[in-house]
Amino acid sequence: MTHVLPEVLPLFPLPATALFPGLPLPLHVFEPRYKAMVKDALEGSRIVGMLLLRPGWENDYLGRPSVFPIGCAGQIRQSETLSDGRYNLVLVGLTRFEVIEELAGGAYRQARVNALPEREAPADLLAQARARLTEGLERAQDGASAAAQPELSDVLFVNALAQSLPLDGVEQQSLLDCAGALERCRRLTEIVEFKLLERSAYGRPGLEIRH
Repeated sequence: MTHVLPEVLPLFPLPATALFPGLPLPLHVFEPRYKAMVKDALEGSRIVGMLLLRPGWENDYLGRPSVFPIGCAGQIRQSETLSDGRYNLVLVGLTRFEVIEELAGGAYRQARVNALPEREAPADLLAQARARLTEGLERAQDGASAAAQPELSDVLFVNALAQSLPLDGVEQQSLLDCAGALERCRRLTEIVEFKLLERSAYGRPGLEIRH
């Protein structure tokens, strides 16, 4: 499905919170600039663009720290306005996008973007990739069966793991950069297998899926 994005997309950059197509993401919004962004979005398209901050963002967080160019647009499906003006939201991922031009000025960051539809993959290849990823996750979680999630389609399974695994920002971005679920599934498998090697070498704990 191709989603039409606003001509100018409000941007919500965060250090290590990524959104993927088709998935919900709860958010608590408390900074003045992002409260203004949510207010405007609720009065308009209800769509905002989630982006990840590049490493080193700590030095300029209140300004305009550098962001990765590819993110995911989300639609506000649920909103609660608190008495002090903060918001509790649930976004649902619509489509990835690429920043073409960030606009100057304004109370919050905005950009012109291009939507990036997900590349479809042959069902058999995606099913095989999911099986390999699931096997790696079960080893990483010491045999826990929660990784299988048979009720989810292959695409949602992959995107849900990309969003819920405790990965750093660069790893999350490498998954957002993938053109579709098959490439993302294979990249996830590489990440999981690398972490298994780390655990074997350094005795680090297994991966736990965030719920």
